[in-house]
Parts: sequence; C-alpha cells; structure tokens
Amino acid sequence: MKPKKNPEIAVGRHSSLYFAVGLNLVLVLTYLSFEYKSYHTTEVSNDLVYVEDVIETDIPIVNLNVPPPPPPPALVPNEIKVVEDEIEVEESVIESSEIGQNEAIEEYVASVEEVDVEEVEDDIELPFAVIENVPVFPGCEGLSKTESMKCFQTKMIAHVNKNFVYPEQALELQMQGKVYVLFVIDKNGNVSKIRSRGPDKLLEKEAERIISLLPKMTPGNQRGRSVSMSYSIPIHFKFEAQ
Repeated sequence: MKPKKNPEIAVGRHSSLYFAVGLNLVLVLTYLSFEYKSYHTTEVSNDLVYVEDVIETDIPIVNLNVPPPPPPPALVPNEIKVVEDEIEVEESVIESSEIGQNEAIEEYVASVEEVDVEEVEDDIELPFAVIENVPVFPGCEGLSKTESMKCFQTKMIAHVNKNFVYPEQALELQMQGKVYVLFVIDKNGNVSKIRSRGPDKLLEKEAERIISLLPKMTPGNQRGRSVSMSYSIPIHFKFEAQ
C-alpha cells in the first residue's frame, strides 16, 4: 500500500538539524556573554582654582613705656684708709707634745706580779668521734672508753624507741622519711642547740621532741676539762600500710 501522506512535506523531517543549529547558537551566545568585559567609568571634571593675591598689611610699631635700666654699681674709691688696731692681741704659743730625738725615754719594766692574767673558758664543741671521753649516759658509769661509747649509742637508740610517737597528722597524710637530728651536750651535761632536717616539719618537730627528753648526763672530758660534744642521730619514720 502507498502512504497517504507525502514525506517531502513532513514537518519534523529536519528537526535534528534545527536542534543542532540552535544548540550551537546558544553555546556561542553563552561564550560571548562570559567573555564580554565592561569597565567602570567615572566622570572627571576639570576645574580651575583661582587664588587671590594676599594683601600684606604693615603692622605699626608701638612704643611701650619701658622703665630705664638700673644704674651701675658704685665704684670702689681709689683712696684706701688704714685703720690702726686699738686693742693689742696676745698670741698664744702652743707647745708641741712630741718627743724629740734629744730627749731620753725612761725605760719601765713591769714585774710578773703586776700582770693580771684572766683565764677565758672557750666553749669548744667537739664531735663524738674526736672527744677523749664521751658524755656518760645514766647507767653507763664505771666503763672503759670503748665500752662507754658503745653504751652511749645503745642508750641513745633505746631512748628514741621508748619515746617515739608517730604523729597522727603525718599518718593521715602518709608522710614518712628519715630525719637527721643534730644536738649538743654542753659542759654541764644538758642537751641544747637541737636542730633537725627532714622531709616535713611534722616529722622534724617530733624528732626534736624525742631528743629534748634526754636526761642530764656527765659531760664529756677533753684533757681533763669538761667540754661540749656535738652528736647527730638519724630517726627513720616509716609505717606499714594495712
């Protein structure tokens, strides 16, 4: 059968060509719109400024009533009058107290009876290892030098263990450590000059309290004289956690 319509007069037979041409035109217009540049122009007006001539006026000079300068000081007269002294001044002669070479010096020899010698007792502090005879702790009397030193150290440790009390606040804060206590047993046998160095003031205070409770001792002896002796002892504060 033959088609009823004529294919040459069909409307949509060139639609693809028209679509391609239209698409190219749109792309060209889009490209030209992006490439188009415009510049901002400002209007400039050229004006002329005219400066008038400055009129200078003369300032008149006014004479003020200024007082005249003071007169110059009076000059010293050329004539000099000499006035004689009416009162006579007696000059005093000061004799020198220095001894001349011609004057002899009287020699004076002092006798032994006229010289007063005062004995000055020096408070010498000797360490434990140097002193001849260490202080005698109560209960260590009548021992030899070596046995007296051992007895002193044994009694000192026993005294620390007997009077040792762990501070409650230090236990709560879990403080522990070693405190070094330095003290002096003076020539009268008393404990003095207690000093300490440790990890905390609470432990130092307790260590000083223990040493302050030491009894009076027989003082140390050096060359037949009572002398002071310095001694240092470490006190270890340590607790076991339960």
